[in-house]
Amino acid sequence: MTLVQAGGGAERASNHTAFVVEQLGRAIVAGEYPSETMIPLDPDLCEMFGVSRTVVREAKKTLIAKGLIQSKAKVGTHVRPADEWSMFDQDVMRWHASVKNPTRFYEELFEIRMIFEPAAAAQAAGRVNGLDCDHLFGLCDELARASSRTEFALADYEFHKQVLRMSGNRFLQSLGDLVQTALYSLFMSEHGRGFAERREIVASRHREIVTAIASGTPQEAREAMRQVIEDGYWNAVPAVDRAHS
Repeated sequence: MTLVQAGGGAERASNHTAFVVEQLGRAIVAGEYPSETMIPLDPDLCEMFGVSRTVVREAKKTLIAKGLIQSKAKVGTHVRPADEWSMFDQDVMRWHASVKNPTRFYEELFEIRMIFEPAAAAQAAGRVNGLDCDHLFGLCDELARASSRTEFALADYEFHKQVLRMSGNRFLQSLGDLVQTALYSLFMSEHGRGFAERREIVASRHREIVTAIASGTPQEAREAMRQVIEDGYWNAVPAVDRAHS
């Protein structure tokens, strides 16, 4: 076997493992395998996905690391309670955003954003940088003229990521990257409502954040960010879903 062939084999095995992780992870998060229930045995998973036992074992190791499952000798592998999952894992967040009704997930994202993003905006206002603010104003313009859902979501994603970076706090930056990734996935799914009719309003709200940051007024920046997050929540989660969540 040549080195090229060996590498190709390893790549195929890796791709197969990622496929099994994706399929099982989505199924668990969607509730197809409820908490404390057993997932299929290894031979059954091999047949189900057409892969080797090695691939299945590697996939299970990955899901164990994400907190979704737990394996016990002579017992099998069961799904862990949802409150024990690694919610800041990017795959776990993405799987939540893709479920049929992500209302509860979005509400939890809303709660955590309200904790740290207004604080990050206030922090950024105390570290004013003209170039950074110019970049944020440019992203507001991109929001206003976005011609597709993708362009709109990317501009919004980049805006909030930059505010978190401007806070100067590395923990906030890392936390924000994860949450914004999940929000982008949610917005790009069928759950995100139309953007065309509200581009200017959203852009205007974001400009208020930049104006407050550029003026060096932390409290105004905090409040402007809080308003943007709240508006986004009310737009993304229909009232009927909130009432029954």
